Amino acid sequence: MGSMKPVHVMPTLSSATRADAPAVIALVGRVYAEFGFIYDPATEVPDLLRFDEHYAPPGGAFFVARHRGRIVGSVGVERLDGDSAELHRLYLDAEVRGRGTGRALVDTVIGWCRAQAVSRLILWSDTRFEQAHRLYTRMGFRQAGERALPGDVNHTREYRFERSV
Repeated sequence: MGSMKPVHVMPTLSSATRADAPAVIALVGRVYAEFGFIYDPATEVPDLLRFDEHYAPPGGAFFVARHRGRIVGSVGVERLDGDSAELHRLYLDAEVRGRGTGRALVDTVIGWCRAQAVSRLILWSDTRFEQAHRLYTRMGFRQAGERALPGDVNHTREYRFERSV
């Protein structure tokens, strides 16, 4: 796979469906490859393999960013309880990072939370995704914990972030 040219036009955001899951799984795989992580979708993204269980309304939603018909960004949200939800799967191809696409996707999740009367949003992020952590902090999230994923082949540690909606 050759180097992608930077995207200078903001990708189009839209709701995703189960039919988009294979392209999102491929996006996550591209990001894992970029970071040198081992990628087994059954282990790393089981929620995307059971898309409707996690992201079908009213319990959740999933959004993608497309550029020239290709999914270049993703984010999901899943209600945890009456007033909390968890943001999942914020992934961006390298050529769209730092250009507002991640912020737009997170803003879309925050809008969904407000429409669903969710008052608290949490997320877990690999400690190595420093650019994403800067975005979360700028968007009002605060770091609120850390965990290791026992037995994970990528030796993953994650930070917990949360914010009021």
